[in-house]
Amino acid sequence: MDWLQLFLKLILGLAFFLFGMNVMSANLEKMAGGKLEVMLKKMTANPFVSMLLGAAITIAVQSSSATTVMLVGLVNSGIMQVSQTLYVIFGANVGTTLTAWILSLSSISSDNIFIMMMKPENFSPILAIIGIGLIMVGKTDKKKSIGTILVGFAVLMYGMEFMSDAVSPLADLPEFRQWMVRFDNPLLGVMVGLVFTAVIQSSAAAVGVLQALSMTGTISYNMAIPIVMGVNIGTCATAVISCIGTNANAKRVATIHLSIKVIGTAITLSLYCAARAIFDLVITNTVIDPFGIALVHTIFNIAITVILMPATRLIEKLANKIVRDKEGEAEEELVRLDERLLRSPSVAINECETHTVDMCALARQTLQLSIRLMSSYDEKLAEEILKNEDKLDRYEDSLGTYLVKISGQSISKADSQRVSKMLHTIGDFERLGDHAVNLVKTATEMHDKGISFSDAAAHELHVLTEAISTILELTDNAYSRNSVALASRVEPLEQVIDRLTSEIKNHHVDRLQTGECTIEMGFVLSDTLNNYERISDHCSNIAVAIIELGAGSFDTHQYLNDVKYNSEAFDLAYEQFSQLFTL
Repeated sequence: MDWLQLFLKLILGLAFFLFGMNVMSANLEKMAGGKLEVMLKKMTANPFVSMLLGAAITIAVQSSSATTVMLVGLVNSGIMQVSQTLYVIFGANVGTTLTAWILSLSSISSDNIFIMMMKPENFSPILAIIGIGLIMVGKTDKKKSIGTILVGFAVLMYGMEFMSDAVSPLADLPEFRQWMVRFDNPLLGVMVGLVFTAVIQSSAAAVGVLQALSMTGTISYNMAIPIVMGVNIGTCATAVISCIGTNANAKRVATIHLSIKVIGTAITLSLYCAARAIFDLVITNTVIDPFGIALVHTIFNIAITVILMPATRLIEKLANKIVRDKEGEAEEELVRLDERLLRSPSVAINECETHTVDMCALARQTLQLSIRLMSSYDEKLAEEILKNEDKLDRYEDSLGTYLVKISGQSISKADSQRVSKMLHTIGDFERLGDHAVNLVKTATEMHDKGISFSDAAAHELHVLTEAISTILELTDNAYSRNSVALASRVEPLEQVIDRLTSEIKNHHVDRLQTGECTIEMGFVLSDTLNNYERISDHCSNIAVAIIELGAGSFDTHQYLNDVKYNSEAFDLAYEQFSQLFTL
């Protein structure tokens, strides 16, 4: 029964450790927002800068596996190249050792109260109380996230304490000491570390368990060094699993990660075994403590980085040989939003924003082409517009589905508002494409029937077309720059366009009465005006979403009422556009 209790306590400690690590990682990443992806996108040719960024990101999310999985997703989405990930992975390998150093503080022993307060189990209760306070009374999302991180750290450290307590009685058991002697075999040590880490998918937890066992005084450097090497190989399991179903380049990222660890272990283990055989290394039989394990973990990752950095091109070539491109591979999707990025919601949101900006630009380009088609018909141009509209439909389907999935993740309030903005606007972008198709139909009808507008109607449409082109440009720039100042000028112009369409309709009725225009052309003109008016309405919706994002509320009607009736800036902009676009 005692053995069962100790085993259950060890499992409980491991569960607490993994839960605390997961909570910390998720909330640290939430606080980082889109900064993680911005950092990754700004990778330079300088390998040391890339390494530092890789280490910084890993420290921020407290997981080298999370960083590598992020890289797999980014490469699979076509955002990064395989060659850009190499030095990031090296940096991530070094950055992940920080957790082991924090855990090693548990072994501190002193009569000095200030030194003893450095032990995580002593200051963790204070952090937990502060964290609970921030969660309960914090009014901002950032404060609540900080509180959750502090509580997660406390849970993690008490998980470590539970594991230490569970294994401490083993020190007095001769059977355990005899069993541990088997780990003098380096290959066995590597395999145990590899399998255990691959199962729990956390090198930090595996090192934590090893550090807890080291407190029993039964583990030597000779036993720990191969196990640490195996742990470093085992942590690649997460990335290998994550690359299932990805393209060849994404698989190469996971292959590079695994290759670095396997080749690094082969080299360092060979050197270590050779040194043991040639020299009398007293330290190998010395009992190791948590500080020693953290040191071994760090030295190993720094060593393989130093050894393999000059061979990055060879490692990339090896990955290319192991993972070959498939012949006749399917054509790349227009929008490649990898679901692996959902593990890093802020990164996924940033990628969605990149695609929605592209969607906005495509909608504007398509409408500009359809406007050109109205005055100069070209069948190839008409086909291009129809293809673009199909792309806009696929954009909406892919982004809409993906954004809904992101909404189900734990994201910050700011990220939630960004998601809402995109969900509000992608429908408008798609509808702009539909109106472009409507204009193609109108232009085709005029071309097939050989009809055209009267000189007066053509002049008025030219003025309206200039206004439509301006509102499209204004909307595109406002969205791509996320500029509230530019967005606030869209609604006044939309009101001017409404007035222009109303005036043109009235003038058309006058021309009908005088016989200057036919009823047939009246239908064509009416369709054109209705499409132009709806185009400006969708531009207004997009601009309102940009403005309301800053206010944190998407109450469109309230906003429109405020700007139309209580804004001097609106009146001034309306007057300026009225003078610019007059019939």
